[in-house]
Amino acid sequence: MALEVCVKAAVGAPDKLGDCPFSHRVLLTLKEKGIPHEMHFINLSDKPQWFLEISPGGKVPLLKLDDKWVGDSDVIVGILEEKYPDPSLKTPPEFASVGSNIFGSFSTFLKSKDASDGSEEALLNELKALEEHLKAHGPYIAGEKISGVDLSLGPKLYHLEVALGHFKKWTVPENLTCVHNYMKLIFSRQSFVETKAAKEYVIAGWAPKV
Repeated sequence: MALEVCVKAAVGAPDKLGDCPFSHRVLLTLKEKGIPHEMHFINLSDKPQWFLEISPGGKVPLLKLDDKWVGDSDVIVGILEEKYPDPSLKTPPEFASVGSNIFGSFSTFLKSKDASDGSEEALLNELKALEEHLKAHGPYIAGEKISGVDLSLGPKLYHLEVALGHFKKWTVPENLTCVHNYMKLIFSRQSFVETKAAKEYVIAGWAPKV
């Protein structure tokens, strides 16, 4: 039986997948584990009543498990790992927080109007730290095999590439070769290609915040 999952609908296109890296992470996990699922696209600017009844906070993603709706991507992927252990996507604990500050740094830099506020440098420092980690442990964060931490970071790096490229004409520096290879590796996986939001919807999602 297919699991039901609520994900963000695209801004301006309610029947298309929207720009939520946390929804993307859950969809990636379902795909990588080969779990059949059915998506409900939720228009976050006009939330349906049935959705508000199961998610009073109005947040996505949400996954239905054993007749109960569960929120928060961390919680969802943890439960999926427990219930569907094969193939394992467990991240070794010592690598679980690698790259965890990149999304916050990217978001701050994207919204920044002041070139001298240090937000670009803060993002570069996070990307350099990821570069050093991948040099030592790559090609994925925990080595040869993809794990949960990659499925969390991949969608965020996709947002970074698309949004910063569009709004700031900014790209990850060429000398961060391991980061570039890592992004290529993740973005070209079949599971990623099938679950990513189209670039125009990523741009539309960030536009009001920039």
